[in-house]
Amino acid sequence: MLPTGQTDSTSFQSFEDARAAIEALVPMTSKRTTLASNGFNPIVHPNTKLLTHSEVVRLLVPTALLTRNDLDPGIIVCLEARDTCYGMELEASKILKTRTGNFLADFSNFNRRTETTGWRFNALILFVGDLVVYRSWGGQPSVSEVEVHSNPLGPLQDIGPSVISRR
Repeated sequence: MLPTGQTDSTSFQSFEDARAAIEALVPMTSKRTTLASNGFNPIVHPNTKLLTHSEVVRLLVPTALLTRNDLDPGIIVCLEARDTCYGMELEASKILKTRTGNFLADFSNFNRRTETTGWRFNALILFVGDLVVYRSWGGQPSVSEVEVHSNPLGPLQDIGPSVISRR
């Protein structure tokens, strides 16, 4: 009888499916159409950010610690291509939040325990025209968090600030 919540921001069924779709892109060989054949259509996929050339530059331009030689060749190709260079940032996740424990303690606000499970994935793909020149990915293959809130006064815990009047 305790509530659950779910965040599903992707058509990928697992972290591995998302990783495989991105890793199947071969820099300097794959075309943008390869994305769709891998099960990823960036135009309809939620949480895909299209990056302009200037956003790519801001994201990837070396700092004082990095030199041009430290950059991946695909990044250099993209930066040199100027306006024909663009990128895509993908965020995908499947998260399930489940409240567990004693219903009465949860309902009366004495003790609430929430378990969060699932996965989070992110990727960056750079293009020059329709050619994939760079791709990278990361994220959390397994999310497992437990959040516990204890209120010794139960439903009366938050009543204090509402009783105090301002004059």
